[in-house]
Amino acid sequence: MINPEEFLKFLKERRSIRSFLDKEIPDKEIEMILEAGRWAPSASNKQPWEFIVIKDKEFKLKVSKTAAYGRFMKQAPVLIAIIGKTRISPKWYIIDTSLVTMNMMLMAWSLGPIGTCWIGSMNRERARDILKLSETDYVATILPFGYPEGEIPSPTARKSKEKLVKEI
Repeated sequence: MINPEEFLKFLKERRSIRSFLDKEIPDKEIEMILEAGRWAPSASNKQPWEFIVIKDKEFKLKVSKTAAYGRFMKQAPVLIAIIGKTRISPKWYIIDTSLVTMNMMLMAWSLGPIGTCWIGSMNRERARDILKLSETDYVATILPFGYPEGEIPSPTARKSKEKLVKEI
């Protein structure tokens, strides 16, 4: 098992990365990121997701135009689109794909670190069309993955436990 103090320290050190080196990520590490996503929990273990790995520069450019912060996407060596299969789990696909996303983000950080940043502001319908998905597929996010360029950002402030925790 993982040491709980070390794990908490790891969680506190993880950062969202928005600038990447022009350095390829080994396939073995991409496979580990995908495997971490595959093992995310899901409601009734329905696993209502699909992953699309995007390495082609022209395709990354095309997909990046669907996001408000597409510059993160086109600069990253690898993108992974996380697709929610709404027909498989109509009530829980958003939560389930969010769990997948966090698993992938944590695994990536443990690998070097490999940085990523949740891309939330995007035209999901346009991204769905570019990725040639069905109308019932939901593009949860398209995560950029790459080695951080420059210094790792400092932690952002967190609300105090007193403001967040209530005990009954």
